[in-house]
Amino acid sequence: MAFLRSIPAGDASDESLAGAYHASGDLKLLGQLYARYMDLVFGVCMKYLENSEEARDAVMQVFEQLVVKLRQHEVVYFKSWLYTLAKNHCLMQLRSRKKGATVALPETLMQSDETMHLNGKRQQEKKLLVLEKCIDSLQDEQKQAVSLFYLREKSYHEIVAETGIEWNRVRSLIQNGRRNLKICMEKNSDGDDE
Repeated sequence: MAFLRSIPAGDASDESLAGAYHASGDLKLLGQLYARYMDLVFGVCMKYLENSEEARDAVMQVFEQLVVKLRQHEVVYFKSWLYTLAKNHCLMQLRSRKKGATVALPETLMQSDETMHLNGKRQQEKKLLVLEKCIDSLQDEQKQAVSLFYLREKSYHEIVAETGIEWNRVRSLIQNGRRNLKICMEKNSDGDDE
């Protein structure tokens, strides 16, 4: 990692440099300290990211995080703390990759233009009637929260603004309402598939 090696390492211990940086915010001190462990951070990043360009970028991003985090924390064992910081950074990058991943579905799984068999249509209508009945069976607050969230597609914050119910209570009402609907639907749809 020659791109930061121009900073002299000095003879001070890790702890004294970390403490001095924590107290003063002098980036030169942080640079001296980080230069000692750039190879370690690069190795950790290579292990997780498996790409040298991404690992180099991650080394710089970890340094940027270090600028802020080392001022917020009293670090006793800098090397192990830095290792954990680098590892967590890489894991977060991997996690964010998975969130954005998409999968192409084959056309056979897509909805078709074919008309549904009449029995299928009747079963679907029956399920909708059962769903309406189950929604009506919910407690008033649950019914209101579930209807706003699922039928009118309101967010939790919009429901709070509209109803005046506390955010945590809205979340609880929707979760419990969904569970109660599932139980009601299962109870009332037994034997419909025949």
